Amino acid sequence: MKFNSLIPELSVTDISKSLAFYQKLGFQVKYQREESKFYFLELEENQLMIEQINEHWNVGVLEYPFGRGINISMTLQDIDAFYEKVKSLKIPLFQELSTQEYRVQDQVYLDKEFLLQDPDGYLLRFNN
Repeated sequence: MKFNSLIPELSVTDISKSLAFYQKLGFQVKYQREESKFYFLELEENQLMIEQINEHWNVGVLEYPFGRGINISMTLQDIDAFYEKVKSLKIPLFQELSTQEYRVQDQVYLDKEFLLQDPDGYLLRFNN
């Protein structure tokens, strides 16, 4: 198995609810440690870990929405099809599909993206 260099691990309040949410989006379980309530998930080349809160990693009080101040950006091959899938699943969107301009030095890139929140409020940005 190939591991990305950066893999976010999200502390979640209800592992069953979070796992069902991510699987509904199309994430696949690559491995799990059920005794630790931990799952390693993958969607295309995007990898996430989810683990039920266990006080092992907490540096402060967790309050909804979790992950304040960060969004997790995930690139997908067909953003339009994925967006339509999410809409058909009636998952509430934080931001509708739109095209944004991002400048990188002297070049401007167009990024088609939309955002949603997972059950614990983590902000997920899907883009092309």
